[in-house]
Amino acid sequence: MKKLITKILVLFFILTNNAIAKENIMILKLKDGDVKIELFSDIAPNHVKRIKQLAHEGKYDGVVFHRVIDGFMAQTGDVEFGNSSNDNFNLRKAGTGNSDLPDIKEEFSDLPHDRGTLSMARTSDPNSANSQFFICFKAASFLDRQYTVFGKVIDGMEFVDNIKRGEPASDPDKIISFK
Repeated sequence: MKKLITKILVLFFILTNNAIAKENIMILKLKDGDVKIELFSDIAPNHVKRIKQLAHEGKYDGVVFHRVIDGFMAQTGDVEFGNSSNDNFNLRKAGTGNSDLPDIKEEFSDLPHDRGTLSMARTSDPNSANSQFFICFKAASFLDRQYTVFGKVIDGMEFVDNIKRGEPASDPDKIISFK
């Protein structure tokens, strides 16, 4: 009987962990392919919650990469002015808007800004993150403990590397979907 209970508990633990793991994996669909992202809900729970909420509502679908600096990062997430599929789209203003939700308090951690790190963009106010985020092309240690790291690319970084550069690029690349 003890063996049966042990097996059931082990099976329950495995299934629960798999469900939690899948819950923290998202797919960012870009023009060249899918980017698999692991979210760090234990490190930045409020930021992860916000990203999931906006993604679930489809707010990121069609949003351009408005600031892409070679050797540094690709920034996106302006759901107000950066969504190429809505009436408010304005490439000149892209990067200045947010969602209609309140800003998020910082959740800085010791996680480094390595290649493939996802981190929230913000103003000079540490508690001003809202909807915009960036993906690092290379390590950017000068950002460590100053911006909230909320995820990491675990597959498909080569598709991020192909995002058109510029601030903004002419005819910028965009998020096809984020689920």
